[in-house]
Amino acid sequence: MGILDGKVAFITGAGRGQGRSHAVRFAHEGADIIAVDTTAKVGSVPYALADAADLAETVRQVEATGRRIVARDADVRDYAALAGAVSDGMAAFGRLDIVVANAGISSPAPTLEMDEDVWQDMIDINLTGVWKSLKAAVPHLIEGGRGGSVVITSSLAAFHANENTAHYSASKAGLVMLMKVLAKELAPHNIRVNTVHPTTVATEMILNDATYRLFRPDLESPGRADFEEAARTLNRLPVAALEPEDITATVLHLVSDAARYVTGTTQLVDAGGAL
Repeated sequence: MGILDGKVAFITGAGRGQGRSHAVRFAHEGADIIAVDTTAKVGSVPYALADAADLAETVRQVEATGRRIVARDADVRDYAALAGAVSDGMAAFGRLDIVVANAGISSPAPTLEMDEDVWQDMIDINLTGVWKSLKAAVPHLIEGGRGGSVVITSSLAAFHANENTAHYSASKAGLVMLMKVLAKELAPHNIRVNTVHPTTVATEMILNDATYRLFRPDLESPGRADFEEAARTLNRLPVAALEPEDITATVLHLVSDAARYVTGTTQLVDAGGAL
């Protein structure tokens, strides 16, 4: 018996990292999965994004648990693609109970020097893309009449400022008020909405040269060890970066019945970084 037996979850950014971790853990707990990620390229992003092979690996890992999965290539900037993926999942599973809007990017740049497309891509994906994901999926929770849970992946950056992250921080802070307004609107339907706010997490979005340079501008060619040295100073607990599974544990709690009265909250998973 899993704590999500009989439920269906829609997860964006499920090709790898936190999204894959959520999908596989939810499946272990009894949920079927509607998973989306995209093979579209984003020129302003300084690291390789997920590809078709990544999403196929998520499918393999979910199916290895014995649960079912509908996976689609859908860019969160494309509402029609998102709505189509959700519709395919509804046709396969007949219900939707959980929405995890997780997809996001990082592209560090000085505030007044970044190109306009760097700013716009960030807002389009990290903020507007979340709204489009919710718009495509949440009406199915309402129509189901069983309540449900929505979790939005924000960041410690919504509360704690770092140089060269104005666009990222603005997008992640915007998600907080999006969450709070939606939590009020959906409360009569017994649908809960919360955000999670991780510190650095050891995924491809963080483990790349651009992030290493962000954390160690004092070095010409910093590597992971250099990044970790700096990252440890941001967290109060002795850790440089969390694992995706650490975030999944909090997300799983929020979507489970154990958190049935938790809504409108900002859940920090930050190793004390906000202190």
